[in-house]
Amino acid sequence: MDRPRFVILHHVQAQGEHWDLMLQTGAVLATWRLAALPDANTGRAVPAEAIGDHRLDYLTYEGPLSRDRGSVRRIDEGRYALLEQVGTHWTIDFQGRILRGTWRLNERELRRI
Repeated sequence: MDRPRFVILHHVQAQGEHWDLMLQTGAVLATWRLAALPDANTGRAVPAEAIGDHRLDYLTYEGPLSRDRGSVRRIDEGRYALLEQVGTHWTIDFQGRILRGTWRLNERELRRI
């Protein structure tokens, strides 16, 4: 069976910008707002905040968002394997162009391990 998909969207709006990390989990995308684009070379921790699930359409969507919420552009995409999930702490192996390797994700940050 194929690994589930993930995407990182650059979200620009009047209030500023952030990046959305979206993980395919069944019929929805579990989503975290990231304060910066993760860098697989440094593995530096990136502040993360869990936000509501999104529609699977965002795996391929780029463009304006309804209700003047800005626009999104796909920065990275690929497949991932969930290695461990204990409560809100996830250990994930990413296979994308930018996001590669094993990372820990929780309610505060995304960090390469």
